[in-house]
Amino acid sequence: MQASDPEARSPWSSLDGVAEAELHPPDASAGGPAVRLAAAGSKSVTNRVLLLAAMAEGTSVVRNVLRSDDTYWCIDALKRLGVPIDVSADAVRIVGTGGDWPNRSGTLYAGAAGTVARFLPGVLAASERGEWRLEGSRSLSDRPVGPLVEALGRIGADIRCEAEPGRLPLAVSAKGLRGGRVVLSGGLSSQFISGVLMASPYAAGPTEIVVPDGIVQHAYVGITVDLMKRFGVTVEHDERYGRLAVKPGRYAAQDTAVEADASTACYYLAFAALTGRSVRVDNLPPETRQPDAGFVRLLERMGCAVDETGGGVEVRGPAGGRLRGGFAVSMKEMSDQTMTLAALAPFADGPIAIGDVAHIRGHECDRIAATCESLRRLGIDAEERRDGLTIRPGTPKPSGALPTYDDHRMAMSLALIGARVPGVRLLDPGCVSKTNPPFFDELRRLGMGVRLTPNG
Repeated sequence: MQASDPEARSPWSSLDGVAEAELHPPDASAGGPAVRLAAAGSKSVTNRVLLLAAMAEGTSVVRNVLRSDDTYWCIDALKRLGVPIDVSADAVRIVGTGGDWPNRSGTLYAGAAGTVARFLPGVLAASERGEWRLEGSRSLSDRPVGPLVEALGRIGADIRCEAEPGRLPLAVSAKGLRGGRVVLSGGLSSQFISGVLMASPYAAGPTEIVVPDGIVQHAYVGITVDLMKRFGVTVEHDERYGRLAVKPGRYAAQDTAVEADASTACYYLAFAALTGRSVRVDNLPPETRQPDAGFVRLLERMGCAVDETGGGVEVRGPAGGRLRGGFAVSMKEMSDQTMTLAALAPFADGPIAIGDVAHIRGHECDRIAATCESLRRLGIDAEERRDGLTIRPGTPKPSGALPTYDDHRMAMSLALIGARVPGVRLLDPGCVSKTNPPFFDELRRLGMGVRLTPNG
């Protein structure tokens, strides 16, 4: 079991010091029109934009930034590099450095933010000079960075793993990048490819990235490419990003807004599926590239009504919350929603088999094993496989507090079961602050009972 990692919490966490959350279903008599929510800014887009703006020439203004632990540690690292950043209630103003970091040495801390750990090494190494040490929380230091370090080394980066091979902390000696050809597997994490991409315009020569085996969640590479183009550099690629070519250039400052986080929206839409109610996320554009937006197609398959008109997404669950099951599904492209689907599966009318997600064993925790263990604790038949799991219908029966494995997505998914089952208890609910600090407040808005118990 992954222990709590409180060092990764930031001053933006609203649940610091909370030991346990207890969840209860909404009042059965409540109903009426759709509950309308606005999802916070996308985690995936926020840190990409912040780093590109910091590397750019000129001053960028970024609106609808996600205020979460991951964002806080990204901004903290950039400030330690000497980047002038002003954070207000409405926007973040960043004076770009042109890739030449004002503070040329020091220790940077990534918290538990995989985006910072995978994107920052390359953009540091692309500078002409500097010596930095990049550290992370205990859980982040357990996650691999070896393929990224090797790939960046092939285009001229001087990056060393200081302790265990392939893990943080990293020592970066900036001497610029020369460019060249990189062959990089996409089977473990799309973030490695994005980490090479974001640094490549600042190399002396063109960079070619070849991905021979397909990309886990290739849409996230698409998000990176789109943002790089928005910031003014040239990226050529084929349809599935098996080959990408980046010409030398410089990012240009932008005034831009971060779109709503599709991953966060899925938890609220799943609540509708479980309760037979209607929830509308007003600011989630149906045309978003974020792959988790595709989760609404699964909700339709399970018997929900979906309305994507008016610039948002609305889901109404089937009457009585009886969902359709009896199918197998690949969650490769939206693997962050594996646990959300697993939380819905006990309430379906047939088994649900989830596959093609072996890579999620290497996220904040082993998400396949943790999900199966959690469901079994609730009395649900969950069969673990190498690349997925199968859940059979049943009635969850809480018997003690469930660990959240210091994993925000485990915590938010397990909390959904409390929409149907009274007394679901979660340990260390504050881990949701990694990406969604107001999560439990939003559950209250949806009508759920939420009781938070402080430490001690």
